[in-house]
Amino acid sequence: MSAPWRAEARSRPLSGVGLILPNPEPRTPDRESVSGRALELRLHTATPEETEALGRRLGGLLRAGDVIALSGDLGAGKTVLARGIAAGAGAAGHVASPTFTFLREYHGPVTIYHADLYRLDRPQQLEDLGLDEILDGNGIVVLEWAEKARPLLPPEHLWITIRFMNGEDTRELAFSPKGARYVEIIEKLTKA
Repeated sequence: MSAPWRAEARSRPLSGVGLILPNPEPRTPDRESVSGRALELRLHTATPEETEALGRRLGGLLRAGDVIALSGDLGAGKTVLARGIAAGAGAAGHVASPTFTFLREYHGPVTIYHADLYRLDRPQQLEDLGLDEILDGNGIVVLEWAEKARPLLPPEHLWITIRFMNGEDTRELAFSPKGARYVEIIEKLTKA
């Protein structure tokens, strides 16, 4: 079995990524790893502008069918990252939080579906929202509060957890790719 790997970047402007180091904890292959390698990329941003810029870099790497699952505390920066993703993917117009509308659609070279599941409190609401229909691969899907839709997520997606670090200013973004396509995306993100 090959060794698991973890990529980690230290707190600094988004100028690069640290060395890829082996994770000392053994891991068996499962659907959340590729060839037995569990990857996780951790980046830090110090301002909303840095978080949005990172989203733009990520958005530029995405294509129709990609699913980005965002998780994190209230106010951690999920909508700011989603705004950058939409801009980087070529969406026109201002990207606002769809907290009260649940779902917004943005058009550009590829359609961006941006869902905010914060206010959902019953699984039936996911079906009513039509989440299964937007996950059909015709656009890029960005889900805030994605943990509420975990059973509907495709086996392959990019899970991003945003955490507060050092008070309210610095954010840690942990990228956990599920599937080869998303491993490729985070590898390209580290080189962008």
